[in-house]
Amino acid sequence: MGMMVASARIKTNLPIGRSVISVLAHVALLSFSLLAAFVLAYNFSRTEQWFFPQFMMALPVFLLVKYFVFTFTHQYQRSWRYVGYSDVASIVLACAAAAGVVYGLLLLFRAVAGASAVGRIGAFPASVLWIDLILSVVLVVGARSAIRYYFQQGRSAGDRGVRTLMIGAGDAGETLLREIQRLPLAPYDIVGILDDDTKKLGTRIHGIEVIGAVETVKMQCNLLDVERVLIAIPSASRTRIREIIDLCEGANVDFRIVPGLSELIEGSVTIESQVRRVQVEDLLHRAPVVLDHSAISRFVTGKTVLVTGGGGSIGSELCRQICQFQPRRLVVVDLCENNLFDIERELLAGPHRIELAPYLGDICDARRIRSIFELHRPEIVCHAAAHKHVPMLEAHPGEGLKNNIVGTRMLADLAVDFGVQKFVYISTDKAVNPTSIMGCTKRIAEMYVQGLSDRTKTQFITVRFGNVLASRGSVVPIFQEQIAKGGPITVTHPEITRYFMTIPEAAQLVLQAGAIGQGGEIFLLEMGEPIKIVDLARNLITLSGLTPGQDIAITFTGLRPGEKLHEELYIEGEGLGPTVHPHIRVWQKREENWERLLEAIDSIVALADEAELARIKAKLVEIVPEYMASTAEDPAEISIE
Repeated sequence: MGMMVASARIKTNLPIGRSVISVLAHVALLSFSLLAAFVLAYNFSRTEQWFFPQFMMALPVFLLVKYFVFTFTHQYQRSWRYVGYSDVASIVLACAAAAGVVYGLLLLFRAVAGASAVGRIGAFPASVLWIDLILSVVLVVGARSAIRYYFQQGRSAGDRGVRTLMIGAGDAGETLLREIQRLPLAPYDIVGILDDDTKKLGTRIHGIEVIGAVETVKMQCNLLDVERVLIAIPSASRTRIREIIDLCEGANVDFRIVPGLSELIEGSVTIESQVRRVQVEDLLHRAPVVLDHSAISRFVTGKTVLVTGGGGSIGSELCRQICQFQPRRLVVVDLCENNLFDIERELLAGPHRIELAPYLGDICDARRIRSIFELHRPEIVCHAAAHKHVPMLEAHPGEGLKNNIVGTRMLADLAVDFGVQKFVYISTDKAVNPTSIMGCTKRIAEMYVQGLSDRTKTQFITVRFGNVLASRGSVVPIFQEQIAKGGPITVTHPEITRYFMTIPEAAQLVLQAGAIGQGGEIFLLEMGEPIKIVDLARNLITLSGLTPGQDIAITFTGLRPGEKLHEELYIEGEGLGPTVHPHIRVWQKREENWERLLEAIDSIVALADEAELARIKAKLVEIVPEYMASTAEDPAEISIE
């Protein structure tokens, strides 16, 4: 026995304590199995055919064979606490193989020693082998199942997790539920399952009943005192997720969502890190756009890329995306030292080993920016630096003129001087029929870089963004901050709408446009239908486990200076054209008088520091005829109750 224990420790690579316990437990189970097999084979007889001597002679043979077979099939390494179908199949095969080996040994012994020798040591019926096979499987599987059941059911009521209602009784739900039940301290106490398949109503999955359709979610939350809703439908569209959130309005629950089924199958899911909160991105009126990585790779790999505004929300994500495609060098310019410090530290600690050159600098500082171009000679420029807040630039128009127009013009001119291959300018849908200083400055910059594209070898490409979810200063983080403070959420107008895109989509659009653009185009992502801001506010309140109008009020304050009620995507005179990507549209540039544009830019820049707002707006109308300056509404303090 000592040799058996030592061998088990070596072969199974288990700690000696676990190895000894596992081997001894199997010895006890298999010994009892063989004893019971003899008892059953002899029909409990205590007559002259007493079987005990035969049992004692057979036991060492059976145990030795099963020990080596179990060791070879790694039975001692399998966890009893997490026994599953594969373990049961393995146990059946191991016991069958052991029975086959014993039977072969008996035939060999009979052939070598002869029937008389077998008779002298005592023969036993062949039925012992088959009964022992069945009992071995039953006892080993039963013992492991009992251990698993003990750990699953052994949690006290105080150790149970948050009362959770799961939506989805499909494969993903079953896999996730099984994983949850395995944990000794599960984060979720699943109290019921909802599914739209009526055939599943009343059935049980791992002991949890399918209690109704998804449309009953709010009622079930109230009846069962649910604290959390877990959406286990990886194939659910964003529209369906939004519908579920809407159904739960007023239920005061928070939400979690599972990843794709492939991640569940691969075992890459961990309950705490991968089952995540439902995020505002999940509520877009469209699926996320996946762009052509191969084209972007050809565009970026091995090149020197310069990113302005590289520490901002868009610029920093742009840097992360660029690093995936292995540029020769990434040059990052930003005016904010904290932002620059953060992105430098993140990129240096990241998985991609690239040459990084961070610079603290203002894009309007001609000498500073020229020195960077002279040192690094970038082949690609992505211009993300800008003043972007509409009301702020209404109050400080001169700064918008200098940064958004002068800074862009200087960068574009340097790109021409230093032979940059492609210059990607990041604009906004607010440049379309603008009603704000900010929109006008971005439109003038668009006109300038488009005009340069016809007159130089550098290819100037423009991308127009919608509102970027979760970017700094955008509506989502403002709403989240207001919710955290207990409200109210302030919305400018009950009918105001915006187009939205995610930060990764925005960064990839820049790179995709650079990859496919030939110069002079304006690219825009297919962003689906515009979203009402008040609906976005309601969804964020519901996602926080609160009730709109009850826990958090929504107050309408009136449009701010420069704001539109609805954004637009193109200007009259811009021709719509196809691209190689089905979700990206391109607008061909509208012809402008180049000489007059240059004179107009010089004249309005001269007004930046001294002129009154009225004079600046009058000049903007001359350059951008479609500009219609908005007037702010008087704040109307209207609340949703």
